[in-house]
Amino acid sequence: MVELRGVHKSFGTLEVLRGVDLRVRAGEVTVVLGPSGSGKSTLLRVINHLEKVDRGFVRVDGELIGYRRRGRRLHELAERHILRRRTEIGFVFQNFNLFGHLTVLENVVEAPIAAQGRSRSEAEKHARELLDRVGLSDKADEYPRRLSGGQQQRVAIARALAVRPKLLLFDEPTSALDPELVGEVLDVMRDLARGGTTMVVVTHEIGFAREVADTVVVLDAGRIVEQGPPAEVLDRPREARTRAFLGKVLA
Repeated sequence: MVELRGVHKSFGTLEVLRGVDLRVRAGEVTVVLGPSGSGKSTLLRVINHLEKVDRGFVRVDGELIGYRRRGRRLHELAERHILRRRTEIGFVFQNFNLFGHLTVLENVVEAPIAAQGRSRSEAEKHARELLDRVGLSDKADEYPRRLSGGQQQRVAIARALAVRPKLLLFDEPTSALDPELVGEVLDVMRDLARGGTTMVVVTHEIGFAREVADTVVVLDAGRIVEQGPPAEVLDRPREARTRAFLGKVLA
């Protein structure tokens, strides 16, 4: 489903990703761990072309993201084509990013109508099904400011699902939540994983990684230093940098 090959990304003189190779198979959950500044969020952002790679390429479901190939050269797509491809990839941000002037229902139907041209009746029907799935069917007409952080993040997940994505990306979806609200968001994510949704999740929730991930990836200083099944990476890490990181988050 996802392939990164030799991906490099710099911001000025700061090299954030340094030749990342990664494969995520359809229906699997990949959890990305690593210290602050290791490049985790940038990794997600290059997958859906919110950031352009400097070298290397990204494919989702066999198609290049942001580019098309002519001979041996890559040419960047026009913005409208990039936006169309981006709707195939749902993104759940750390800070919810809901539209405060729209109701919960309006937040969820916005992208299917505006970006995919679906009818309002179809989009609203699907949105209500998704809100029911995340346990918020009674909040459709509320505004985000009237919801708790956990509820807002569940709306954000419903919004990401509304475009019927092939892939879901989560960027530390629980880090902005009070501890008592984390569980309700992780429960929704567990349900998605059980349903076979392909997910790449940046998180520090080691328990979630151990329970749900098919593959755990450890990123450090822009490079993947270790990857494998959760029991192997979390319980028997080979690399000193992995052991040092886990020692801090599990302390």
